Formats: sequence, structure tokens, C-alpha cells
Amino acid sequence: MPNHRAIRILCVDDHAFLIDGLCARFELERDMEVVGRLATADQLLTEVKRLEPDVVLLDIEMPGADPFEAADDVRRQVPSVKIVFLSAYVRDHYISAAVNAGAWGYFFKGDDPGALVDGIRKVSRGNFAFSPKVQERCKSPAVQRRGEVMPPKTKLDSLSPREQEVLRMIGRGMSRSEIAAALCRSPKTVDGHREKVMEKLDIHDRAELVRFAIREGLVEV
Repeated sequence: MPNHRAIRILCVDDHAFLIDGLCARFELERDMEVVGRLATADQLLTEVKRLEPDVVLLDIEMPGADPFEAADDVRRQVPSVKIVFLSAYVRDHYISAAVNAGAWGYFFKGDDPGALVDGIRKVSRGNFAFSPKVQERCKSPAVQRRGEVMPPKTKLDSLSPREQEVLRMIGRGMSRSEIAAALCRSPKTVDGHREKVMEKLDIHDRAELVRFAIREGLVEV
């Protein structure tokens, strides 16, 4: 693009075949340039400082350093760089963790590559860009008002820390009495937390709560 610097992209993913395809796709765009690729987030901050990308495309499920912690380090030390997460999973707690780490975008690996290309352009201009599948999981969409960007909020974000704790315990199969004992609270208080969780998540029975906790990765199975 004449008189415009190309968007510099650093790709971080341990799936070489996927990254080969994405890099080839980006190189077809006159306004994009792949400046590097990594298989883990171990050296992300070092490489960001060395390569000076505009956008980092970062996988969530990788060996090595935690991608969310690595993204947070980049956000704090090189705030001009914008992180876009790419994942095979669209879960509330992943979306929340990505937003809390300073993500400007979150895309599903099954999305059309063109949507990701458009998203990277949008992010490079200082706007949030989230996959439609991600937006569907959010109670409020990403918006920009008066120059202030506001990330989306998921249903899980609506729960207080104590309500999330109760949800995890329910997901583990603990009874109301066991939860009450673990929290040093009365069973009636636990019932109140459970009812609020069900109302906020629009879930109507305990079995569905358990499935939600497992599906969102809040408990290990």
C-alpha cells in the first residue's frame, strides 16, 4: 500500500502446518508482513522487543510458558504491541483470561482466514476484533466510545469470585453441605450463591451447571 507501512505480524503457535498456511495467507496481503514466528511463548517478550511487530498472533494451547502471562508481560512492557489470540477453543474462561491479559482480539481456528485478516487490520487501527463465535459467548460486545476501547464481557465475567468458586465446587460434584463446610458458610448461603450463578448463566438445574463447569474447563475430568 503506497505511503503506508505494512502491518508487522509475529506468529506464535506450535502447529507448523497451520502457521505455514496463515503466513502464506498474510503474505498475499500488500499491507501485511510476517516478521517472525515462534513455536512457544517462552521468548515472546524478547522477540517482541527485537522484531518490533505491530500485532502478535498468539495460540493458547502450547507447551512452555503460559500464553496469557506472556501476553500480559508484553502488554505491560511494550503496550504499543497488540495481542490477538487464536485458539481451537472458544470458552468463557479463555476469553476472560485473554481480555485480562490485554488482548485486542480472539479468533477461532475454524474461522475463515479472511475474517482473521480483517480482524488484524481492525486491531492495527486500535479497535477490538473478535470472532463471531466469541461475540456469541459475550453478554456485552466489544465497543469503542469517545476514544475509549472497552473489551467484551462473558457470562462467566458476571460471576463474583465467590460465585465462581461455588461453581467450580459444584462442577467437582460436591454437595451443598460439602461446599458449605469448605467455605465455612451455611448451606443456605451456598444455596443463595448457586441460585445467583444459575440466574446469571441462564442455567436451570444443577446437572447443567456441572456440564457448564466441565465444558468451560473450570474443573478437570
